[in-house]
Amino acid sequence: MFVTIIRTVILYFIVICVVRLMGKRQIGELQPTELVITLLLSEIIAMPMEDNDIPLISTVVPVMLLVAFEIITSAVSMKSLKFRFLVQGHPIIIIRDGELQQKEMKKLRLTIDDILEALRQKDIFDISLVSYGIIETNGRMSVMLKPDFETVTNKNAGITADDSGIPCVVITDGQIERSSFDDCNMTDEKLKSIIKSQKIDVGNTLLMTVDKSGKTVVIGRDI
Repeated sequence: MFVTIIRTVILYFIVICVVRLMGKRQIGELQPTELVITLLLSEIIAMPMEDNDIPLISTVVPVMLLVAFEIITSAVSMKSLKFRFLVQGHPIIIIRDGELQQKEMKKLRLTIDDILEALRQKDIFDISLVSYGIIETNGRMSVMLKPDFETVTNKNAGITADDSGIPCVVITDGQIERSSFDDCNMTDEKLKSIIKSQKIDVGNTLLMTVDKSGKTVVIGRDI
């Protein structure tokens, strides 16, 4: 049992390293080649967890080869458009000016229910409102509404708004997070001033965010 626990811990950290090496896109938007690699990795990693007679080196070597292959494939895809289309495919317009492109649906083997479900997930219940619907290479649908049905922006309404930037996390779980200081023009001196003026208890702060305009949001811990 002890050997099994140690092997599982080792394989767990190997998987973490592999995911980091393959990039953050692995976590969400999987391309076809990345999906294949992920499925193969899950099978390879699972076997030595179930069978202690399989040497760990027999797992590490194919895992490293698969990771290397994925990195090389990604690098070549960045350089060659033809190779990228070969391994990833290309986006396909499935809705044009509110009308379904039925030939493209047949190529992708999509049903009308698949299309309507994808639209509902984007809070669109009327296909006639869609100017373009595009099936991306990862299988998800991107939608552009017709101009009359787009959300009104400040620019459309003739309103000038200041850019406050993204709210940056400066305190999380009672600890100061300095990695995003540059994004909100924060410094240790400014943070100390805010903490002092608002009487913030850092140790009892679950989350504190600040944007470029100085807007501060503080969420304390439930004690």
